[in-house]
Amino acid sequence: MNALRLHGRHDLRLHREDAPTPTLGEALVRVTAVGICGSDLHWFSEAGIGDAQLAEHPLVLGHEAAGVIQSGPRQGERVAIDPTVACGECTFCREGNPHFCEHLSFAGYGSTDGFLREQIAWRERCLHPLPDTLSDPEGAMLEPLGVAIHAHDLSKMRLGMRVGVFGCGPIGLLLIQLARLSGATQIIATDRLPHRLEAARHCGATEVFQSFHGEENEAIWAATRHEGVHVAFESAGENEAVETAIASARRGGKVILVGIPSDDRTAFRASTARQKGLTIKLCRRMRNSYPRAIHLVATGQVEVRSLVTHRFSLDRYQQAFQVAEKREGLKVIIEP
Repeated sequence: MNALRLHGRHDLRLHREDAPTPTLGEALVRVTAVGICGSDLHWFSEAGIGDAQLAEHPLVLGHEAAGVIQSGPRQGERVAIDPTVACGECTFCREGNPHFCEHLSFAGYGSTDGFLREQIAWRERCLHPLPDTLSDPEGAMLEPLGVAIHAHDLSKMRLGMRVGVFGCGPIGLLLIQLARLSGATQIIATDRLPHRLEAARHCGATEVFQSFHGEENEAIWAATRHEGVHVAFESAGENEAVETAIASARRGGKVILVGIPSDDRTAFRASTARQKGLTIKLCRRMRNSYPRAIHLVATGQVEVRSLVTHRFSLDRYQQAFQVAEKREGLKVIIEP
């Protein structure tokens, strides 16, 4: 089979390898669609992310995926693949927080190979059945939707709130849709790229502003009648977006940090956050979100199909990563 491995910064190589052999509790899965995430781009351009760095073992990236089970009693079943394999036994797992698992394995991170290969052996309990109405690329989009759901849960959003989304990549666009579903009366969105602002309007943003070194802050404040937003989601991975989120939040508001900074540092003006008495939360991946994500897409309450703007075969990986790195579209999908 073919597997795409990262050997160093901007150094991806296609390998011919033996198909994996499932162990107890695993199933063999033919991978059909894999999304390129912002965190994959960190690995690609920096050979690491945060405090995790590429080791001697070349890493297979990719953690947003769908596939078809090839072995066992569920053979032939189309599935969305949860990239998080938790132990199920530690304190955090028993508390219902598998994303904090003490023995967590996550696809395409550290020493755990991800999904940019033709076949994987993966925990069967992490394979969620896909309805026939959902395509494989839509199945891959369920992972970023799961992250957006978890961030939304952290905000404890209520009907009638004003919401800001700062960074309109796929997760930001999904947060806009969730805010609309939750009865937000005003949804403000910012991004540097005009085509992403257009997508934000399509997803339900009531006002959009092009971000430029914080110059948009005054216009955002005026748009909320100088009251600010109740909940601000930062989903750009840039300190500039963090500053705008904090500047846009009302007194007593919440700021949810979803983006991953390239330099592993988040900075903001402490006096502004302190004087407003803001609650600041950081979103780590997702928390048991797949069943809800599947239901929301299958019932048409959240739309993910239009967020997939580019699709490539595995042997066109160089072009796929170039498009993703240049932020030319929204979601780039590779179909092994």
